Amino acid sequence: MLVFAVAVVTFAYANVGFGLNGKLPPGLGEYCGGLAVLVLIAHLAVRRLAPWADPLMLPLAALLNGLGIVMMYRLQEVGRNGNPGTLSVPMSATATTTQLLYSALGIAGFILVLLVIREPRMLQRYTYTLGAVGLVLIAIPALLPDSISEVPGTGAKIQIAAGGFTIQPEEFAKLALAVFFAGYLVAKRDVLALAGRRILGIDLPRARDLGPVLIAWGASLLMLFFESDIGTSALFFGLFVAVIYVATQRTSWLIIGVSLFVGGALAVSRLSSHVGQRFDAWLHPFAAGNPSGNAFQLVQGMYGMGFGGVLGRGLGGGQPYWTPLVQSDFVITAFGEEIGLTGLMALLIIYGLIVQRGLRAAILVRDPFAKLLAGGLAFTLALQVFVIVGGVTRLIPLTGITTPFLSQGGSSLVASWMMIALLMRISDTARRPPPQAIQDEGMTQVVKLR
Repeated sequence: MLVFAVAVVTFAYANVGFGLNGKLPPGLGEYCGGLAVLVLIAHLAVRRLAPWADPLMLPLAALLNGLGIVMMYRLQEVGRNGNPGTLSVPMSATATTTQLLYSALGIAGFILVLLVIREPRMLQRYTYTLGAVGLVLIAIPALLPDSISEVPGTGAKIQIAAGGFTIQPEEFAKLALAVFFAGYLVAKRDVLALAGRRILGIDLPRARDLGPVLIAWGASLLMLFFESDIGTSALFFGLFVAVIYVATQRTSWLIIGVSLFVGGALAVSRLSSHVGQRFDAWLHPFAAGNPSGNAFQLVQGMYGMGFGGVLGRGLGGGQPYWTPLVQSDFVITAFGEEIGLTGLMALLIIYGLIVQRGLRAAILVRDPFAKLLAGGLAFTLALQVFVIVGGVTRLIPLTGITTPFLSQGGSSLVASWMMIALLMRISDTARRPPPQAIQDEGMTQVVKLR
């Protein structure tokens, strides 16, 4: 499967070269060979450190990572070597090399997680420590000056930029908070599962048990107000609600969680001009002179995907450079334009397979903490993809969240590989055969003495 994944990436990379200049692109052997070496190292690490892990997760993640590198090369060539177009945020001539280096860091993080975390339950000891770390990582950008924490042209304060280096701490916060939510709810799930009043066939929780979800809801709204980041706010609150549902099996928690977040987001849209503009662009993208207004990015992305149609214009044959920030927030529209609806659905199926394998590990593992952690991580990936794809297709308000493995940048890529490592560790624990007894009970062992 890894060979197949690298072969698909190599074919796609070559396709970009033929689409742009009618010949094989330079660096084909270096980039694809480098990716092959990285995934081979990851495979050997899995065989040594987690031999019983799910065999599909690593090839699926490697395929997405490789396709992200291919798209970075395609966008890097915009305006270079006779290729048309200009990006709103120019990419350096070494953007593809940088993305490959980030991939190496991601796989290093992947191996480190497998090496350090030999059993998922060891993370349960650090439940509240990791919870505090996650909250600090989320809060840091809101406390820093706009010149350091704001993403240019978006109004969202989600990064730390210093000395030409940028990191998005929220990407690592989601892993820490997933551990915290799993550890907390393992201890409290019996209380939260108690039913209160029954309304319209749904058992609502007791009023006294609403405290945790209200605290998480308030924290998500504070994040939305001070950081103007709808996607991150929805991701973290959705993660908490999903883990509560997995722990208690109460549908009422899902209903309460969705109702609280939608109501809170509508309220914040009235108080925060940036969030209000996102809602306005979502509801009225073509009104009042748009796309020349605040919906320009959204409308250009939709035009690009419409231009791609069902089968796409071919890698290198589209015009994704018309969409601002296409290399990061809107990378999905670039894929939609060049590989069409068919290719985009294939990408979503790959994400769906990773989520399915993560949920499968959650079902098979016996440890309650590992079960909640695997379910939370799988849902985090699913929700992150839904939020960004739903935003660029105008299903929900647009957010600035990254597309796992595909978007430009290192924070998301490294965190995504660490998430895959955690899921594979849990899968290894679930699929590992029980130890065999030295000898069967009731049988006699003969020992020869001299």
